[in-house]
Amino acid sequence: MPSRWFSWTRVLAPALALAAWAGQATSIGAQNGPSSTPRAELTSAPLLRLSGEVDSNSPAVWDRIGGRNFLFVMTSMAGRPHRASGRNLATLGAAREITLEPWPGGGVWMEAVVRDVDGVWYGYYHNEIPANMCGLTDKVIPRIGAARSTDRGLTWTDLGIVLEAPPRSYACSSENVYNVGGVGDFTVQLDFDSRDLYFFFSAYLRSAMSQGVGVARLAWADRDAPTGKITVWRNGAWLPATAVGRGNADRWIYPATSPIFPAAESWHDADAVVDAYWGPSIHWNTYLSQYVMLLNRAKDVEYNQEGIYVSFSPTLTDPRRWSPPARILSRGRWYPQVLGLDDGSGTDKTAGEWARFYMMGTSQHFIRFNR
Repeated sequence: MPSRWFSWTRVLAPALALAAWAGQATSIGAQNGPSSTPRAELTSAPLLRLSGEVDSNSPAVWDRIGGRNFLFVMTSMAGRPHRASGRNLATLGAAREITLEPWPGGGVWMEAVVRDVDGVWYGYYHNEIPANMCGLTDKVIPRIGAARSTDRGLTWTDLGIVLEAPPRSYACSSENVYNVGGVGDFTVQLDFDSRDLYFFFSAYLRSAMSQGVGVARLAWADRDAPTGKITVWRNGAWLPATAVGRGNADRWIYPATSPIFPAAESWHDADAVVDAYWGPSIHWNTYLSQYVMLLNRAKDVEYNQEGIYVSFSPTLTDPRRWSPPARILSRGRWYPQVLGLDDGSGTDKTAGEWARFYMMGTSQHFIRFNR
């Protein structure tokens, strides 16, 4: 994950006021897709910053304390997650470091959180371990893990690694300045029936055919024991993990994904040029009645941005339904995401016609979705 390894060892206005502001604002470069595809545009907004430092997606959760709604936001920097809370985005307090036991090794970035109906939080983290198999100490292999919290995200119990790249899929001679393979830089979305949890992740495997944005899913019934339970979207089917060794249920091999947005230029070939989407964030848009994905698009091995893109889908169950990504911003910064404006419901997972648009934990724009 960009900058992470080196940093580790290296609301809000009422609707009418918002509409009045937007009428005076200037769109900064949305591109329209086909007429049947929704559109998104950015307009200037007063500056807002998350209270924690940001080097990943930053999940948000509403919870009630003493009969009042409070917003909790997880931010991660240098491999250490933090939690902040407030009555809304504009009143978040200082971010406090959380605890995760047992620690999975390496650096941890909490990229997604789902609140269950009983109040338990399930968190999903990007975990970077050194590329020791390549004899390298300055590059990593990312993987994805899960955790559970019963105190609104202040302390977490590790549930294990739930998705990683297949063995021997790393590229030790890669020009990528951060990793030699792996999977990470992801988000999750629970379906409406609480049946399946979908993972949308960045795949950095050695083979160019397995690089891009992939999809996997976990039966929500397996959320408390998720290791080995994820199935990966590959060649039009959901393929399960394979247990390694005789009766050794602690070791699993997960299939390589068939990306829904494949890399056009590899992360790991002999030159510095890259053309690949990565770092998806997804929310359900109540105005569009569709899922919305924001994406980074990298142009080189240092993850410099070509732009930020948007894609839409009416369903999670069929990964082929996502629309071709359309650019909404030239260049930009890492980790684009929305945070919804509705008190008690607006988060990184749910938003309406208008939302706050964040990059690297900073918002200087509203994002408006059009049907």
